[in-house]
Amino acid sequence: MSRKIELLAPGGDVDAIKATIVAGANAIYCGLDMFNARNRATNISFEELKGILRLAHKFECEVFLTINVVILEHEIKGIVKLLNQLVNTTIDGIIVQDLGIFNLVKKHFPSLLIHASTQLTTHNEGQIRFLAKAGATRVNLSREMNLPEIKMLSTVAHDHDVLTEVFVHGALCIAFSGQCYSSSVSVGNSGNRGRCSQACRDEYEETNAGNKYPLNLKDNSAYFDLPELVEAGVDSLKVEGRIKGAQYVHTVVDSWRQQINKFVETGDLLDDNSNLYKVFNRDFTNSFLKGHLSKDMFIDNPRDNSFQHANDEKNAISVVQIQEVQTELASEKNAISADVAEKIKHISIEKPILNMAFSGELDKPLQVTLTFEDQTHIVSSSSLLRSAGEVAIQPEAIKKRFKAFKNGDYQLKEIDFDALHSGLSVPFKEITVMKNEVAFILNGHKEVIPPVELPELERFDKVSETPTLSLLISDVKDLHLKEHTQADIYFKLPESWKKRSNKYIDIFLENPRLIPWFPAVLIGKDYDESLRLLEVVKPKRIVSNNTGVALKAFEMGIDWIAGPFLNSTNSYALLTLQEELNCSGAFISNEINRHQMRNIKRPKNFKMLYSIYHPILMMTSRQCFFQQTVGCNKPTIEDGCMLKCQKATTITNVKGFSFAVDKQLGGYPSIYNDEQFLNLDVVEEFSSLFDEFFIDLTNIGAGSKAELDKLELLNHFTQLVSGSDESKIALDQMVTLKTQAQYTQGL
Repeated sequence: MSRKIELLAPGGDVDAIKATIVAGANAIYCGLDMFNARNRATNISFEELKGILRLAHKFECEVFLTINVVILEHEIKGIVKLLNQLVNTTIDGIIVQDLGIFNLVKKHFPSLLIHASTQLTTHNEGQIRFLAKAGATRVNLSREMNLPEIKMLSTVAHDHDVLTEVFVHGALCIAFSGQCYSSSVSVGNSGNRGRCSQACRDEYEETNAGNKYPLNLKDNSAYFDLPELVEAGVDSLKVEGRIKGAQYVHTVVDSWRQQINKFVETGDLLDDNSNLYKVFNRDFTNSFLKGHLSKDMFIDNPRDNSFQHANDEKNAISVVQIQEVQTELASEKNAISADVAEKIKHISIEKPILNMAFSGELDKPLQVTLTFEDQTHIVSSSSLLRSAGEVAIQPEAIKKRFKAFKNGDYQLKEIDFDALHSGLSVPFKEITVMKNEVAFILNGHKEVIPPVELPELERFDKVSETPTLSLLISDVKDLHLKEHTQADIYFKLPESWKKRSNKYIDIFLENPRLIPWFPAVLIGKDYDESLRLLEVVKPKRIVSNNTGVALKAFEMGIDWIAGPFLNSTNSYALLTLQEELNCSGAFISNEINRHQMRNIKRPKNFKMLYSIYHPILMMTSRQCFFQQTVGCNKPTIEDGCMLKCQKATTITNVKGFSFAVDKQLGGYPSIYNDEQFLNLDVVEEFSSLFDEFFIDLTNIGAGSKAELDKLELLNHFTQLVSGSDESKIALDQMVTLKTQAQYTQGL
């Protein structure tokens, strides 16, 4: 075969990056010690990044920098400073989650290529079309996609000049990436900020199904699925593992390099993946890729499975046998470490030495000779040196002008003036021109791009002077509430319903006051059915947590609001939504605190909304939570499970914290915090910022809690938004299990 297959490898520190390069990666992705989604990795400094770029490019290996977290308002200046630096490097792309960065790059840094992070949960055609419109040149498809879905999405992406990448090896999240708030809720460390504490790997009280780690998935490995991935049109095969060391990444990348080479050269595959089991693993599964979501995807042990695998392979049963196997594997691991250390010890990311020598004599041009990396360049003044006496050019004056190069990409030794005659002068402006030409040469013969000064955003007035109330329902049994309020009423659509079913279409046609609320995840026919609903109902307004549906609304001229699960945390994210999709308003993320939301500036004629009462979603999964908790007779998830299954249970971790596991009809399995989010303070503190305060009156995520009187809740919240102190007291008494921790701790 002739098509290029990119092997994209992780680099959590300098040694791991060196190991991936020598192992044969076509590209690496790495993060700085700020703005990246792997805070637990060692990460690299900006100076190290420049060295890594030089090293990688010598090996014809590209480098992508991760900026894959949501950005807070006060961090915009820091992001712009970083982007100003990156445009003058040879970086090959940046991996982005926050929609605000899309806006900044498109307007001010168009030379940077944007790759849409897995944190953007890309799983339908509309999302890809939106990301292409916003400026993405590549998208990482959600890990949950199966091969037919990947093939369809890759075709769409290629039609819009966008590349696709798919994770083929490494850890699996049980939750949809970008839609997991478990770490944020439980310990205040948000996955959307790179601080995931891996709550899904926690130990729980033993479940009815006999499991202590009911959320723990095996690792992903598509080692034997390479032909199908190529046939599906995937451009980049991505290995997970930025918190892993050099031994791990070298072993995995080397194994994949050999597999790809074998397939490219012969069309066949290697049948031995034993080396992958010699480094950290939780055993392997390819079930998401195959669309076979079975109990076998789970493993009741979150730690390294390599020693247990060795025991099983050698059928080691007795203490002596086990000891022999363990000793042998430990020896192999040590040998791998020694081999990798030997391979990378002479590879350096140190700055190359730059020698700079000035020369000149009467009636000759001033010259500076640059010598670095076996290259020599001479830069000359356009004027000839003339006799100057007391106003002659002094070496110290030249040093002052050229000292900035000491902090550049090269180790500048002392500047040599031995060949520059004294008592001569040339116009200083020509020295400045020479300096700029030197900068051009040292910047890879590219013009140095001057720093962008970001203009101050205008602060526009609220759309409504007085904040209003809105509410969410999901059952026709709650339609009676509309008789008791003037508030906007959103109706939550499920993630799935029967193909060509008009059930929800009829609800909206019969109740035109209801505003459709679309979920964050809409895959395949469920996305298609959502579009059909828009086309038939033609609502005046919707709320969408999915940019694919939002794009359709934009194309149809339907007014739309960005839902809370689009994770909006800064002014520029709001600008992207308005400028790319004509969005008329957005929910501000409940993950940020009062100080982090205070200075967000709305675009013109743009509503800002905030949820003050809702169940706290921790995670949503395409896998089944019940197989490992209460048990299920079905060995795999079937097509009918989404539509027919309606279960609920509770799991409690060994620290004593309980969480509600919930599966609604037509919904994905989800886990909710035991406490409801209730924030009464924000109404008093930020009525001048928000146009609308929102309450969720669905029963979703309620677990075993007693159902509260919805009409009474509605009346109290209506009075609260109108300024009633009595209603605040009443609500505080009604909602007994509650928290507003996120409003205090933030991101």
